[in-house]
Amino acid sequence: MSSRVLEIEAKQWQFESKAEYVNALESGKVLCFSGLPFELSPDEKRLLSPSVLNEKSRNVSLNEKGELKGANVDPVVQAQLTELIGRFKGQALDLLNSIAPGYTPNLRVAPTSFRPLKVEDRKQSIRADDRRIHVDAFPSRPNYGERILRVFININPEGTPRVWRVGERFETVAERFLPRAKPYSAWQAKLLAQLRITKSVRSEYDHLMLQLHDLMKHDEAYQAKANDDLVEFAPGAVWVCYSDLVPHGVLSGQYMMEQTCHLQVKHQNNPEKSPLAILGRMRGEEHLEVVGGLTV
Repeated sequence: MSSRVLEIEAKQWQFESKAEYVNALESGKVLCFSGLPFELSPDEKRLLSPSVLNEKSRNVSLNEKGELKGANVDPVVQAQLTELIGRFKGQALDLLNSIAPGYTPNLRVAPTSFRPLKVEDRKQSIRADDRRIHVDAFPSRPNYGERILRVFININPEGTPRVWRVGERFETVAERFLPRAKPYSAWQAKLLAQLRITKSVRSEYDHLMLQLHDLMKHDEAYQAKANDDLVEFAPGAVWVCYSDLVPHGVLSGQYMMEQTCHLQVKHQNNPEKSPLAILGRMRGEEHLEVVGGLTV
């Protein structure tokens, strides 16, 4: 498949952990699992349609309270969607516990999403276009170095793969784009929060990650010639990565579910491999866990 992807055979979502799995994950590899059981019932297969979305949504999501958002369906279909997405959530969390059991007590679980739209048909701005290779960063939600850990599954019923671009090491990307990043401004960060453009004050770490995200997406030469591998995730495939560490772009595919979790850097097996630590070293900070005076 790709040297940037670790392929793992597993027949169950719960299995005995191996140190190599979490080491690969924290080093910036994508873990890809084949053979994990996730069967759709005939009723669930009928949910695989863009028509389940309301007109203002790209995804259907299940929040932490078990509430379904983004769907335009009757109560019966709503219950079916809730059950389907909730079942994947439970299995995704089982998988993360198998990969890295030490994470489990400290994971912060975010909403679970079902993405029924065809990737290549989306019309978006350059900044929002996830077909362009990028690292994940949140414009309005500063996370102060907290990791973005994601589990994906392709549930396409027609044999269509989900095609990703998986890029080079985070350090290589940062070395290229960090010198072009705009300087951090504490007063601007405070103003953005006061105007409620951001949900809290953006840290220098968040500023730098957003700069990397935007500079990567807007650099046409980089997008055309980036050192990336094309990876096809077949229907039934489950893959896991730190999406703030792995440069990636989603070229094509339809019908996927995704579970996001967050983890503070200090709870990683090796915090020095986090973007927070890498950027701290590149910026010459005295302590790896500090960027712009902010301790995480």
